[in-house]
Amino acid sequence: MTPMPHILIVDDDEDILTLLTEFLQNHGCKVSAARDGSEMFTMLEEQAVDVVVLDVMLPDESGFDLCRRLRTSSSVPVIMLTAVSDHMERVIGLEIGADDYITKPFNARELLARVKAVLRRGDSRTISRPKETRPMLSFGRWRLDIARRELRSEDNTLVPLSSSEFDLLLAFVEHPQRVLTRDMLMDLARGESHAAFDRSIDVQVSRLRRKLEDSPRSPELIRTVRNGGYMLAATVSRS
Repeated sequence: MTPMPHILIVDDDEDILTLLTEFLQNHGCKVSAARDGSEMFTMLEEQAVDVVVLDVMLPDESGFDLCRRLRTSSSVPVIMLTAVSDHMERVIGLEIGADDYITKPFNARELLARVKAVLRRGDSRTISRPKETRPMLSFGRWRLDIARRELRSEDNTLVPLSSSEFDLLLAFVEHPQRVLTRDMLMDLARGESHAAFDRSIDVQVSRLRRKLEDSPRSPELIRTVRNGGYMLAATVSRS
């Protein structure tokens, strides 16, 4: 974790805001609170935020809608809070770019653990893989900037990726033309912090295909290997 990670909590429940703010501050975090989407985007424009904890049920727009809007311009990690322990809600959250999810009621310590895991995934990429030893990776018409954690097209257009999407794509480009099982991808992209939810890899692959492939329904770049997993079919070069 960074010395003082900044957590933005978006929830219209004053009790939850008070509880989480006090708890996270007592555990070394800087905390800001927003009660709706308007306040959330205002704070994101004015301050650097490390993680957004976003409630699904909000008065103006749902957390799903806000996360979808956020992903058009930002890759800040998002942890969704949902009041329903529903498999489909988890899938929806992953499909729109959330990095993790937690079901209400929850223990504040569990949320802190999820926050640390999301931050650790991003920090480990920059700490253990310094810029001088991790060049730009090019594949097809795409370039992956490891140091900046950015994906750009051949005309230098930035393609927003969530933290988990970037980690998954990095796993593919570091192991090109090799069949990777779902378990291998979870270990490579998420390490020990991943949840036992195999469907999450399929959802993330689907999201990457929509951003990378000319025809996501007939993918040529990230291919499905029957009874095996997935494979990045492109040749990867380092520059």
